[in-house]
Amino acid sequence: MKHLHKSGEEKPAASSPVRQKLIIASNNQGKIMEFRKLLEPFGFDVVSMREAGFTDEIVEDGDTFEENAHIKARAVFEATKLPTIADDSGLEIDFLNGAPGIYSARYAGEGATDKELCEKVLEEMHGVSRPLREARFVCSIYFIYAEDDEYSVNGTVEGYIGDEMVGDKGFGYDPIFMVDEDHSMAELDQDEKNRISHRAKAFEELAKILKEKFS
Repeated sequence: MKHLHKSGEEKPAASSPVRQKLIIASNNQGKIMEFRKLLEPFGFDVVSMREAGFTDEIVEDGDTFEENAHIKARAVFEATKLPTIADDSGLEIDFLNGAPGIYSARYAGEGATDKELCEKVLEEMHGVSRPLREARFVCSIYFIYAEDDEYSVNGTVEGYIGDEMVGDKGFGYDPIFMVDEDHSMAELDQDEKNRISHRAKAFEELAKILKEKFS
């Protein structure tokens, strides 16, 4: 529809505000999808590293989830100078002294599939009684908005390791992580998961920062 000034001249239609690009320092589509949903209210154009043109390998040699999240966020931000969010998350199992921990993604070897990761944990937990199967998902999120404007937040969700893989939603260790006696994380739909997950809890803390900055 054309908009006219009183003089009768054609007035250009108002353009939509340009959304600020924000990079998630990951190419994991499951993770990107979760972040896209969580960041929706803030109007960012959320893209993966690959979509942003970042293809360098990042060496995650930190000793904690927080250190690894910082390493990833800093590497992508330095290369793109765009707001960047990185997370490092994983599974901690009490019976395995906190393993897989920061090695969660490669616990069954480099390039292992989600199924192989789950199978390795199930094998190591075979025969372990229910009281000793306590576990938690941990997530550290690191957000760099601009130089000298960066934030770190954390979240956890408690549960236990089931006896088998259950459910076909989610990714990673979700099928073996029981959030209660009846449901694995992989049985929850996205909205349910976004209410209780470790990433969602860390994001709740980040959301407080985003609201303060952008509301």
